[in-house]
Amino acid sequence: MQNYTTQMDAARKGIVTPEMEIVAKKEYRTTEEIRQLVAEGKVAIPANKHHTCLNPEGIGSMLRTKINVNLGVSRDCKDYNIEMQKVMSAVNMGAEAIMDLSSHGNTQPFRQKLTHECPVMIGTVPVYDSVIHYQRDLATLTAQDFIDVVRLHAEDGVDFVTLHCGITRKTIEQIRKHKRKMNIVSRGGSLVFAWMCMTGEENPFYEFYDEILDICREYDVTISLGDACRPGCLADATDVCQIEELVRLGELTKRAWAHNVQVMVEGPGHVPINKIPSMIETIKVLTDNAPLYVLGPLVTDIAPGYDHITSAIGGTLAAIHGADFLCYVTPAEHLGLPNVKEVREGIIASKIAAHAADIGRGNEKAIERDQNMSIARKNL
Repeated sequence: MQNYTTQMDAARKGIVTPEMEIVAKKEYRTTEEIRQLVAEGKVAIPANKHHTCLNPEGIGSMLRTKINVNLGVSRDCKDYNIEMQKVMSAVNMGAEAIMDLSSHGNTQPFRQKLTHECPVMIGTVPVYDSVIHYQRDLATLTAQDFIDVVRLHAEDGVDFVTLHCGITRKTIEQIRKHKRKMNIVSRGGSLVFAWMCMTGEENPFYEFYDEILDICREYDVTISLGDACRPGCLADATDVCQIEELVRLGELTKRAWAHNVQVMVEGPGHVPINKIPSMIETIKVLTDNAPLYVLGPLVTDIAPGYDHITSAIGGTLAAIHGADFLCYVTPAEHLGLPNVKEVREGIIASKIAAHAADIGRGNEKAIERDQNMSIARKNL
């Protein structure tokens, strides 16, 4: 019988879990190295106790750069079979995680299908699901409604949840005072922002954070601290709203660790290429080197239709300087929902970026892989 609650709890008690053993083998590291990194919060192993078919991965310092693929049904793409086709294609191409961002219809069967059949990490954004689950207007939802959806996702076996805990009523005033070109581009962040404006109440994910931590500890769900104020264009990068939120995410990271709950921190967004190194290093300092999960970063705003390329450029540089987890971007970013071909192109670009970064970080297996390709080319 397990005498620990989470991977972090086990690591701090000196216990090497089966998940740590698998990650150690994949990363060519000792189990003791992995255990120590998990204990310190520098590596997360998202592994919900109900996701029994999971082939676990580690995300964080000293490990290979991982990639995530966003999928899910929506009002414009309602076919679950097509989405599952995208999911399995992503898994076969080496994606280490799938985020189910479904925003239409009965989302639970698709989510449960993923956690029953898919061997990679599954993530969700519970606030997306709240309006759909209750079939009510956003303004009528209560703080408890949001918390109950977090529990529902945990019970369904989701390995990590993006929660926009860092945006508060103070942020509302900052956004109104410091005019942004793109306002809030995070969908989850904008939903929380709108709910606070409609109700006059504090962000429930911030106000009731301890209750959410209890849920995550019970199921060993990793919290991915969402960056509601991530820059949606180059002009908004490193503004006061983004930096103030990052400081708060650093505080929330420490509170989660105190509860033995694993954490990842989400990062930008759109960032000028020259600012990426300093921004990544700043985030790492503010969050005590917690695993960093970035969307992009996209290094220019002028390439709709080709943002898998702008993202790969930024993702490579970000990962070299400390980002651990890349969220893929498809050619359809900013334009619409990706089809199967665009999903494939996004994965390829992101996998290349991750591998290039691993070489830059001195990962011996990544370097060996390139050397083997050189030998093959010579022999050919």
